[in-house]
Amino acid sequence: MKSESSSTLHPSNLHRTGYDFSVLVQAYPTLSQYVRTNAYGDDSIDFANPQAVKALNQALLKQYYGVAVWDIPKNYLCPPIPGRADYVHYLADLLAESGTNQLVRMLDIGTGANLVYPLIASHAYGWQCVGVDIDAKALRNAQQIIETNGLQQQISLRQQANPESIFKGVILPGEQFTVTLCNPPFHASAAEAQAGTQRKWRGLGKRPPQALNFGGQSNELFCEGGEAAFLTTMISESRQFAKQCVWFTTLVSKATNLPLVYRELKKVQARTVKTVEMAQGQKQSRFVAWSFQSGLFKKHI
Repeated sequence: MKSESSSTLHPSNLHRTGYDFSVLVQAYPTLSQYVRTNAYGDDSIDFANPQAVKALNQALLKQYYGVAVWDIPKNYLCPPIPGRADYVHYLADLLAESGTNQLVRMLDIGTGANLVYPLIASHAYGWQCVGVDIDAKALRNAQQIIETNGLQQQISLRQQANPESIFKGVILPGEQFTVTLCNPPFHASAAEAQAGTQRKWRGLGKRPPQALNFGGQSNELFCEGGEAAFLTTMISESRQFAKQCVWFTTLVSKATNLPLVYRELKKVQARTVKTVEMAQGQKQSRFVAWSFQSGLFKKHI
């Protein structure tokens, strides 16, 4: 039986009609131990159980994205696949509309141990992907996913040696990318990240734990100055690589940060700016894309 539909997802999103747990359990039998009938009579899992969420991801990646083996270390971020896929599909629309969808090279800033964006993008669109992270352990796990699934020709990894930098040191001289994507850390401190985690648990009707059990290392969840500071640095650095990348993009989780983003983009004289709204159920999100190339879209901020 399928779970409740997520009709607000992108039309190309394979999870738009909900999860078909009979199909997913067949693909990944371990998932069966976590499937229960919810109050609405639909098959579901306990989304407050990290092991159940990981098993769901393993099933989704195997069934829909050709990833036979996927795992993450304990306490690393286990992202929701449908939302991650939406970002990739809307990026594909952006590239198609701007005529930049041939031989795509994608740079994933903060790819994490899960490697989800490159896994989806390489399978769904055949993009060449480079994943970047500052966390050596995360990159070792991501590399194991690549090698175990024979994806060395599609996906490669780089470590950012300087935690203060985003593009510097990972975009090589003369190298060209079609698009960058990023899901920035959006908390400003460990305490703020903890409060956000506890809100998630309460939203699921569970008692909040004392630890960050929803998953995520410090660099995945927070940075000094929070999302606003991270975005400011990213936009400032992007100007230095204006000729090496067609589109720079990033999720902006807090709508209140959009005015800041637009001001910073004016400062660096981005020629083209586009904000793409997305939704997953009741959750609203968006990414901002900008380019220093002319003639892609009429500038609007």
